[in-house]
Amino acid sequence: MENGVNEKVHCLIIGSGPAGYTAAIYAARANMHPVLYQGIQPGGQLTITTEVENYPGYPEGIQGPEMMAHFEKQAARMGADIRYGLATAVDFTGPVHKVQIDEEKWIEADAVIISTGASAKWLGLESEQRLNGYGVSACAVCDGFFFRGKEVSIVGAGDTACEEALYLSKLASTVHMIVRKDEHGMRASKVMQDRVKATPNIKVYWSSETLEVVGENKTEAIRIKNNKTGEEQTIPVSAFFVAIGHEPNSGIFKPWIEMDEAGYIQTIPGSSKTNIAGVFAAGDVQDKTYRQAVTAAGSGCMAALDAERYLSAAGIV
Repeated sequence: MENGVNEKVHCLIIGSGPAGYTAAIYAARANMHPVLYQGIQPGGQLTITTEVENYPGYPEGIQGPEMMAHFEKQAARMGADIRYGLATAVDFTGPVHKVQIDEEKWIEADAVIISTGASAKWLGLESEQRLNGYGVSACAVCDGFFFRGKEVSIVGAGDTACEEALYLSKLASTVHMIVRKDEHGMRASKVMQDRVKATPNIKVYWSSETLEVVGENKTEAIRIKNNKTGEEQTIPVSAFFVAIGHEPNSGIFKPWIEMDEAGYIQTIPGSSKTNIAGVFAAGDVQDKTYRQAVTAAGSGCMAALDAERYLSAAGIV
């Protein structure tokens, strides 16, 4: 592989959500001189979140974009070199890791922290994107609290959708669950399906698809269609939760890094270490279970500490 390396750094962080910025804070304080590339969505998924009430230290709550601006400012104050740019290719064949930025510049790094996150899958409706953050959400655990005592809806058919529907059932008056297939085609495990069916305030709409989220400035209803009968109906709801899965942003690492079948990077349990020495992963790109800002930040801390120990043992820093 021919590439002219344009720059050499000790610690390269790819991605700028809570995991990446926390890794940058710790790495900078450890004199690792980290360089962080923010990626396609600086600040990550929290930049499309409105109110954040479950992150410790913000008793009044905070807007997601504002919180990410605080993270970035703190990382910069500690000395992290924060840059715009997208990692577009990697070469992890040798002991020194190469990462390409914006399809042109190659950087050599002694240690790499991957914190590229995951992206929620959406249905692809115009109204869904327009009302994202205004009653439309891809995280029931994050946003269900705001709709206590109200009618809400959720779309999905896997274990996560069932878990989120059950979570919402403890907060909302009614949960309208939209499932594209019939009862026999639901992906969720039988135990999860049974729990949903046994919960009195969850109403399941089988063989149905969502046509539109209704509302101008906030979610007011959803319009659905039964694929067997062709019947359409409008259900008044205050929120629409999309639980059809997440896509880890791990594509460029596939030839090198061990992943599970869904593309989540596999780390050695209890650490952020990947199968390649000197390459670490933190945040939602390796966490399909919790996917919270606070757990991502915690794993970013782990990655920086693991990277520091790795570089120290190698006599680099």
